[in-house]
Amino acid sequence: MSTARTVLVIGGGAAGNAVTVLLRRSGLTVDLIEAKDDWNATAGSGITLQGNALRVLRELGVWEQVDASGFGFGSVGITAPDGTVLHVAEDLRTGGDDLPATVGMQRPHLQRILIDAVRASGASVRLGTRVERLEQDDTGVSVRFTDGTEGRYDLVVAADGMGSATRAAIGITAKPEPTGMAIWRVAVPRPDGVTRTDLAYGGPAYIAGYCPTSDTTIYAYVVEANRDRASIPAESYADEMRGLTAAYGGFWPEITEHITDPAKVNYSWFDRMLVEGSWHRGRVVLVGDAAHCCPPTLAQGAALSLEDAWVLAQLLTGAEVWDDPLLQSYYERRIARVRPVVEASVQIGQWQLDGVRDADVPGLMGRTMTMLRELP
Repeated sequence: MSTARTVLVIGGGAAGNAVTVLLRRSGLTVDLIEAKDDWNATAGSGITLQGNALRVLRELGVWEQVDASGFGFGSVGITAPDGTVLHVAEDLRTGGDDLPATVGMQRPHLQRILIDAVRASGASVRLGTRVERLEQDDTGVSVRFTDGTEGRYDLVVAADGMGSATRAAIGITAKPEPTGMAIWRVAVPRPDGVTRTDLAYGGPAYIAGYCPTSDTTIYAYVVEANRDRASIPAESYADEMRGLTAAYGGFWPEITEHITDPAKVNYSWFDRMLVEGSWHRGRVVLVGDAAHCCPPTLAQGAALSLEDAWVLAQLLTGAEVWDDPLLQSYYERRIARVRPVVEASVQIGQWQLDGVRDADVPGLMGRTMTMLRELP
């Protein structure tokens, strides 16, 4: 395969950063553009990374930094709203027995680790830049950027998220759809004794949970039915979240004391989307949230995106010819793994919305996570 091939990656989130590092490792020329000037370096509260995500991060060469920055654990607790622990289950090590089952970490820390890896790879990076126009033929893609420059590429990888403008530009009409749930998130100091994720079902929210993200921090969240976002003033976010969390016991009173700054509270709806048929048009291919998204009920959003990047990079760097059958094989390999995760994630939430009390949530979660132990 000629190493003179050039790739444009649109979007500097987990999937875009990962595919950039992997393609650069094989000697390809990669340009990465990111619409935000700050490269999302401060966005988000926390993230739960299960073993299959850690497996890809190890392939990227950043596992040691992730391990040092995050908080590893191997179980999940189920509690009553008053904090009484009802059950503790061991998490499945989906990345293999030589990696933790789960690592929680502050999302900005993960992003900075990936940013450093992209910089070290030698990729060309431009921030505050979008695609203005894409024109492709049988040999490549001509791109005009919002800064007035132009480029010619053998392949364009669209990693520009759920609202992907690239997906729409190449004629794929799929769009994220709300599932009916929404989540409040905040990063706060870690109470002594919090060493795993605990989930409370019931009370004023469908779920109230927290995840340790370092020796000193956690991120806490509550899930409720979605509301009109326009009806919730941003300055009331802390009050809104605190009103929900105040009803929970255990570690929650200490957590609630720290929910004071509305600027640190995030509110977002749960969405679902799965692009069917193929994830490419010509020489433009989708990865990560641009191709699929689902509620975080299985904590697999980042993991699936990282896996997309890994699989696509494997196929591209191992092929002499980049053609339609190659890119279709990427879709076929991923869809069989992504679809069950999206469907299970949505189903778990729907059971709660419908008030189904005898739903086999543990069984569905167990079957899905067992599948994810296999290499993608």
